Amino acid sequence: MKKNIQDILKERILVLDGAMGTMLQRYKFTEEDFRGERFKDWKSPVQGNNDLLSLTQPEAIAEVHRKYFAAGADIVETNTFSSTTIAMADYDMEELVYDLNYESARIAKMVADEFTEKEPHKPRYVVGSIGPTNKTASMSPDVNDPGYRAVSFDELRIAYKQQVEALLDGGSDMLMVETIFDTLNAKAALFAIEEVKEERNIEVPIMVSGTITDASGRTLSGQTAEAFLISVSHIPILSVGFNCALGANQLVPHLEVLSAKTKFAVSAHPNAGLPNAFGEYDETPEQMASQIKEYVEKSLVNIVGGCCGTTPEHITAIANLVKGIKPRSLNV
Repeated sequence: MKKNIQDILKERILVLDGAMGTMLQRYKFTEEDFRGERFKDWKSPVQGNNDLLSLTQPEAIAEVHRKYFAAGADIVETNTFSSTTIAMADYDMEELVYDLNYESARIAKMVADEFTEKEPHKPRYVVGSIGPTNKTASMSPDVNDPGYRAVSFDELRIAYKQQVEALLDGGSDMLMVETIFDTLNAKAALFAIEEVKEERNIEVPIMVSGTITDASGRTLSGQTAEAFLISVSHIPILSVGFNCALGANQLVPHLEVLSAKTKFAVSAHPNAGLPNAFGEYDETPEQMASQIKEYVEKSLVNIVGGCCGTTPEHITAIANLVKGIKPRSLNV
């Protein structure tokens, strides 16, 4: 029986994987590669729909997961950041949502099991990635109509519920509501997860990860780190943290707030620095690890990994850094 993740968190800092998109760009997949045989006559362009690659290029997805586990990751995320009906509407692919989530989870789980079998002392886990969608429930996309909303709480809840059911059916060990820029969207996702847990009579560890969008230290919908923490703390979650948007050193003050004020585990998976003029990330694995060293020295984190621009090399540097280091104490 695989060790309970809650117990492992008390023993050591767990390592999350790095960017999926950054790795997939290396394959230079064409429109035809994205379509594969199954979607060769699809009515709209699909290049750039990375989640679709779980159906059309499953070997590439499995290979990325393998590279991250080999680099030292304990947990990999499913390739499902945009796998909701709301986000897939851009490609007219709403009806594929179950398949996308199920297959992505199945592929990740298969690779995780390979590694756990080889190294039973270091069990590997799959976390179902639940992105924020491309619509926001608490702000208007129309400057001339501040009361307008492009999506309702209920529409989000229904979309997230479909995603959660398929992620669990495919074998996800945990779920992560991530890159949260609008806490109302996140609340819809958490509500949907609680519904599924109740209906299935199961427990599922949940990670919650917000994103601080700029130097103001707030999420896009205007919350500080502490306000964000308070607004998600009513749900029994495994961890709370931040990812994306900022590089590792810019996250320190926000992680300090979380770490001081929560009994949950704290997670961080920052970008490899801030994007350059071409939208690329320049921070080397060594530079990133030296910044994450501050998290470790200050005992701020229990789970750490990488977001945009990070690669297996970054994850190796992070895994080496946290090896044998005492994790932040969990006052439970």
